[in-house]
Amino acid sequence: MKKILFIMIAFAAVLSSCNDYETYGDKKEKERNAIAKFISDSSIVVITEDQFNQQGYTTNLSRNEFVKFDKSGVYMQIVREGCGTKLQDGETTRLVCRFSEFDILDDTTTVCNNNPSLYYYGRSVVALPDIIQVTRTSGSFSASFESGIMYKVYGSASVPSGWLVPLSYIKVGRPQSATDDCAKVRIIVPHSQGHATASSNVIPCYYEITYQRES
Repeated sequence: MKKILFIMIAFAAVLSSCNDYETYGDKKEKERNAIAKFISDSSIVVITEDQFNQQGYTTNLSRNEFVKFDKSGVYMQIVREGCGTKLQDGETTRLVCRFSEFDILDDTTTVCNNNPSLYYYGRSVVALPDIIQVTRTSGSFSASFESGIMYKVYGSASVPSGWLVPLSYIKVGRPQSATDDCAKVRIIVPHSQGHATASSNVIPCYYEITYQRES
């Protein structure tokens, strides 16, 4: 009798474990719901790529507009177009990036280098910007981290694909006067366009990023 009872308990434990298991499809559905809730809670107005094009590749800040790119699933708001020029085809350059990363699922800021009072694993650190090397080839971008906190935290030089989406629409000069501003965007990045940790754990992230040339 005790043996039968033990088998029944073990079987129930296995069933419970199976019920708790999340498939990739379950995680993607949770991600979609989390992004939809974030958009609603943030009073974001989503516009189509056609609307974005008709508006001269701008997003209306007063309406809190974000354009959704259907191919990548990235949502983008251009806060400042920036000074200087866009990256030209065949060009390779270094960009200085300041950013904050917000985990939409956990509702918390995970990494940032745009705060002078930066704490990393319980200790104060110098909030140096991230340096990325970017190349534009036939309208596409490739990039890698050369230094900065993203590489230290996630252990990879690969720049999230979502970070490269804005580069087709912003200027990446270096401010030369008080009237010049570096480019600034806000983006919602699904796991498929994020860093390796986000991708493997199906985590959507929200970023505020500034871009400017290193020199």
